[in-house]
Amino acid sequence: MAAIELQNIRKSYQAVDVIHGLDLVIPDGSFTVLVGPSGCGKSTLLRMIAGLEDITGGQVSIDGARCDHLLPSARGMAMVFQSYALYPHMSVEENLRFGLENHRLPKAEIDERVAKAADILQIQHLLKRRPSQLSGGQSQRVAIGRAIVKQPKAFLFDEPLSNLDAELRIRMRRELSALHKRLGSTMVYVTHDQVEAMTMADQIVVLNEGHIEQVGSPVELYARPASLFVARFLGAPPMNLLKATVIAADTLELAGGTRVALPGRNLGLPPGAAVTLGLRPEHAQVGAEGLHITVTSTEILGSGTILHGTASTGEDFSISMRGISGAKSGDTLHVVLDPRFVHVFDGAGVAVGATDDWQADYLVS
Repeated sequence: MAAIELQNIRKSYQAVDVIHGLDLVIPDGSFTVLVGPSGCGKSTLLRMIAGLEDITGGQVSIDGARCDHLLPSARGMAMVFQSYALYPHMSVEENLRFGLENHRLPKAEIDERVAKAADILQIQHLLKRRPSQLSGGQSQRVAIGRAIVKQPKAFLFDEPLSNLDAELRIRMRRELSALHKRLGSTMVYVTHDQVEAMTMADQIVVLNEGHIEQVGSPVELYARPASLFVARFLGAPPMNLLKATVIAADTLELAGGTRVALPGRNLGLPPGAAVTLGLRPEHAQVGAEGLHITVTSTEILGSGTILHGTASTGEDFSISMRGISGAKSGDTLHVVLDPRFVHVFDGAGVAVGATDDWQADYLVS
């Protein structure tokens, strides 16, 4: 296992800067997910950790020792790519053994490592097959097995599930999480899928245009997004966002005159300041009075219903509720904006007035 530290990491392609002086600590034994939209720099950052991309500035350290000057093979890390990159003319067993044989390890040690990896991944019955005889999930297990046999200090995953169908992705997420618990190894995982990030990580790093927006546990980022970008990115359906004006240290006014009191909160902004109010769809409570929402479409999911509509402020608004709703297009609902779950962002998109006692509101017994 190993802790990985990035200090003032920069990456430029000629005159184009893509990574802008990042500082990040990936704790020993953690499952850290780098997440963000396409082009945010997450795969580039992972490749710099692996040594597959040169860094323009800064340094990479593993277990306190600087390693950015070392070849990828000397860094003690193993990478699993989006493409399985298996040798098609070799059997599964030969694919697993190949790298170890190149390093001239003793045959007995190679046999032991291959057998252990096959047992961990439950692929013993596949060892004699060729890659063309494997399913997508089986191929991904073999690719992971090829990393396991190296006994690396850290595993690096670059969107390894993106080529799989939806059902298999769900199963592989569980398997990767279970693998992390069994091995206890440091794992760094890149994805653009926020569901993968939320369900697998113990630390999420949200990237945006080569900058880190926020680092924390999945629950922390969901309950206390530090910026509008994080608030929009994490959560499905995405957070509802309404323009508002500060009229007191703890009170907002929406377009149309609806006032939202936030008892015990101090926004730290002067009256008249323009802000954005955020409320997640699952925290929108339908009641007898409140903000008017006109339903425009419904999504019945069986276990729940998502209502999409337009608020009386003229902005889009979604409501997520348990069970099957009888609401239909054209219906008008009233939504109570529970102050416990209201997020406020200033004109620069930075969260303001947040409290630290979110656990009591978000955690269920």
